[in-house]
Amino acid sequence: MTDIKVTSENETMAFAQQLAIGMQPSTVLALVGDLGAGKTHFVKGLTRGLGSDAAVSSPTFTLVHEYGGGSCPLYHFDFYRVDQLEEIVAIGWEEYLDEAGIIVVEWADRFPDLMPEETQWWQIEILGEDKRRIVKVDRCPDNATTI
Repeated sequence: MTDIKVTSENETMAFAQQLAIGMQPSTVLALVGDLGAGKTHFVKGLTRGLGSDAAVSSPTFTLVHEYGGGSCPLYHFDFYRVDQLEEIVAIGWEEYLDEAGIIVVEWADRFPDLMPEETQWWQIEILGEDKRRIVKVDRCPDNATTI
C-alpha cells in the first residue's frame, strides 16, 4: 500500500519525481483531490522525474498541456471545468491513449468511465495548511479502497 504524508509542496514533488523514475510510456495516472490539494505539484514532480525541465501549469482552461524533453512525453489533462464527455473526446482523448507517453488527469473522478482499466488512481487529501496525504487507491475514490 502506498500511503504517505507530506508537509510541503517540495515533498509532494519529490515523491512524484521518485514515482516517475522508470515509469513506462502508456502509463495513465488519475489524480483526485480538492482544490489546492497539490495535484499540479504532483505533476511537476512527475515531469521532473521523467527528466524534463518544462514549466508545468494547470491546464484548467485548455484541458491538456503536453510536456516533452524527458524520457517520454507527459500529457497533462484537467477535467475540472469539463461539463460534457464529448468535450474530452473532441480534443482527441482516444488518440492520446494510443501515444507512447505518460497521461496524467487531474479531476479524473469527474469522468471515471473514460479512464482505462489499468489506470493508477492517486488521491491527495488536505490534512492542514501544508500537510497532505497521498494514497494510491484501486479505483475511483467514490468507492476507493487503499492498496
